Amino acid sequence: MQVNERIAIEHGLKKDEYKKICNLLKRIPNITELGIFSAMWNEHCSYKSSRLHLKKLPTKGKNVIQGPGENAGVIDIDDGDAIVFKIESHNHPSFIEPYQGAATGVGGIMRDVFTMGARPIANLNSIHFGSPQNKKTKNLLRGVVHGIGGYGNCMGVPTIAGQTSFDSSYNGNILVNAMTLGLVKKNKIFYSRAAGLNKPVIYVGSKTGRDGIHGASMASASFDEKIEEKKPTVQVGDPFTEKLLLEACLELMAGDSIIAIQDMGAAGLTSSSIEMASKGNLGIELNLDKVPCRESKMTPYEIMLSESQERMLIILENGKEELAKKIFDKWNLDFAVIGKTTSSKNIELYFENEQVAHIPVNTLVENSPMYDRKWKKTKLPKKNLITKKVLNKLKIKDVLNKILSNPNVCSKEWIWQQYDHTVMGDTIQKPGGDSGVVRVHGTDKAVAATVDSSAVYCWAHPLTGGKQVVCESWRNLISVGATPIAITNCLNFGSPENEENMGEFVECVQGIGEASEYLKFPVVSGNVSFYNQTKDIGIKPTPSIGGVGLIKDHKKMVTMDFKEIGNLVLIIGKTEGHIDQSLFARTILDEKNGPPPEINLFNEKNNGETLLQLIKNNFIKSSHDVSLGGILTAVSKMCIKGHKGIELNKPKLLLNEIEYFFSEDQGRYIIEINPSDLNEVTKILEKNSVHYDELGKIVDNYIIVNKKTKVTIDELKSYNTNWLIKYMS
Repeated sequence: MQVNERIAIEHGLKKDEYKKICNLLKRIPNITELGIFSAMWNEHCSYKSSRLHLKKLPTKGKNVIQGPGENAGVIDIDDGDAIVFKIESHNHPSFIEPYQGAATGVGGIMRDVFTMGARPIANLNSIHFGSPQNKKTKNLLRGVVHGIGGYGNCMGVPTIAGQTSFDSSYNGNILVNAMTLGLVKKNKIFYSRAAGLNKPVIYVGSKTGRDGIHGASMASASFDEKIEEKKPTVQVGDPFTEKLLLEACLELMAGDSIIAIQDMGAAGLTSSSIEMASKGNLGIELNLDKVPCRESKMTPYEIMLSESQERMLIILENGKEELAKKIFDKWNLDFAVIGKTTSSKNIELYFENEQVAHIPVNTLVENSPMYDRKWKKTKLPKKNLITKKVLNKLKIKDVLNKILSNPNVCSKEWIWQQYDHTVMGDTIQKPGGDSGVVRVHGTDKAVAATVDSSAVYCWAHPLTGGKQVVCESWRNLISVGATPIAITNCLNFGSPENEENMGEFVECVQGIGEASEYLKFPVVSGNVSFYNQTKDIGIKPTPSIGGVGLIKDHKKMVTMDFKEIGNLVLIIGKTEGHIDQSLFARTILDEKNGPPPEINLFNEKNNGETLLQLIKNNFIKSSHDVSLGGILTAVSKMCIKGHKGIELNKPKLLLNEIEYFFSEDQGRYIIEINPSDLNEVTKILEKNSVHYDELGKIVDNYIIVNKKTKVTIDELKSYNTNWLIKYMS
């Protein structure tokens, strides 16, 4: 086929990008070469609009073994152990075909982890859907949840935590972000950098089909009314094959045969071969006749751009081919020597005895476009004047009922009951708490993980919202007794060509960077997903943050359920009564304007580290961070989990009760302590200048506010658990 500018534009390239390709090659590319450029230069693979800003994120720390730039990040958790982890988006495919889109998202992120030599030990997810009233929402939710469970459960990897939210901005573009943690010995980590000349390039796993062609390009485009036509670009997953691939790879990795290994994710054989060559500053020669195909008459273009799942590319030491083949034969997987490394620094493809592509690797990677796009700064909105008169008319019980049954607060048990969260036998804190926790098998250590996002705060003021979501992750880890180590991020935004969307991205990244730097909570891996929009309407900015921390002795892990009648409940951190952008303001007052709550990084760090000190000294019986819905929402969840009540003290502050109980000031935790420990606990809090209030004491079966408002725990539970069950039935 004769390539021209029109065909380049149909491949998602811009006019000037096509011109740049012709100049770099000093000729017009053929169709296979154009396909390769379109895959490597699209937003999903090249990060052309985001690279400039991502470079500013803090990525180093005393526990960081590998930061961004590899398949996943790696952190040291002592005793020669390391955790490999990353979060990735599979948004567009999941909207088009929810089951396969979500399933292959889970499969892809697990390959990113085990390609580095780590056995996956936990999955998490952050999933966002349109308004519950939208006619597509229910089926999309059902399909995505079945896809996540279907793949993870078959792989035998527990899903230990997650987040689900609903907002009308996702009506035309849902978000499915999948995260995986793997465990590896520090001396057995594998990387994707090619090395050595004339080393065999090996294809392993499933055969290549026509599914997923242009998947990466489709992920770099906005949706329109022709969305149904994009179904062929959604990959089809097979978790049973992936389980075989995992075991075969780990068996091969136990020896010393592998030089480099890379999973075939977005852009398939194209990105895997080119990234390996680029990192090793080498060339790669491939014979496409040798690629195992499951469909007849596949062209070089189709073979290179297919995103068929469950495939890996490996560079082996010479003479190890037979040994490796035996392992893959044993696991009933395809194994083919399809090429070799060269000194040419080119990607050279042969098919039916002809050279079908010849491209210098640096033109695809180092010379890929990098844009400094125009962006608009977001002004901090003015505060709303919400009068005491309006607040005094409201009844606490009615407000609590509405907030606990709100789709974004209600129990998500209907979702996580469909995931196997105990397989492998090491899950010691299952979904529904602040963080999921898995024990490091055969040791006293445990790893905590959480995933969070706050689109509403990021939409109101991206800089503050970016900081908040990192702090939320930090608090969720600390609440279970884990020392936070590092984060991964999945940055979901609208079109970067829109100045407002680009501004949201730039300022969210700045906020994430500032909070990560201050908290010594570096970013070790991540993913950017732009063009999450239908026609010209983008989603609310939604950075998802996956946090990982270490509990040195799992017996010191804390849960959020109230433990004992008569124990005291304190709130750590100051309550100022910030109502703007709270769930209360949006749900009860229908007020969508105003600034998000302020973030004080000193207080976040100080309050969190002090709570860890209290946990270490065995003073804390239960703890939970205060976030969406404020104090009364957090307390209610602790009551429901422990099936105990609380008699709340009257707020001493000059705040209306509603402001005190439903505001969303940051940096706060609710803790349960034994009355006999009160003096010791307050001494530590005061020594560290941590503000606290005595919130109340644990009683049997009721939340009692001001001796007059009484709600039974069964009532609370029915408010909180019924909404999603009824909605999905």
